[in-house]
Amino acid sequence: MIDIEKAILVPHNFFATPKDVIQSENLSRDQKIKILRSWEYDARELEVAEEENMVGTQEAILDQIIFALRSLDAEYNLDRTSPTKQGAKG
Repeated sequence: MIDIEKAILVPHNFFATPKDVIQSENLSRDQKIKILRSWEYDARELEVAEEENMVGTQEAILDQIIFALRSLDAEYNLDRTSPTKQGAKG
């Protein structure tokens, strides 16, 4: 059984790819979305670090995460996305 709270905090420790989150039979749709949104934030943070010439330990997989969120019909509107990479409303 997956520790949901830990999976939300550090998704890449529990799942190799965003597709693995979607395919998990042990998670509800809402849990999958929470995990993917957390992973999205981490990926955006990594992009910022890379732009600042900082070395990241996680491969940028933002496109896969967005695809996974869309496959779950999670609300995701690129037109309303914040100009910050972290997606924060600002």
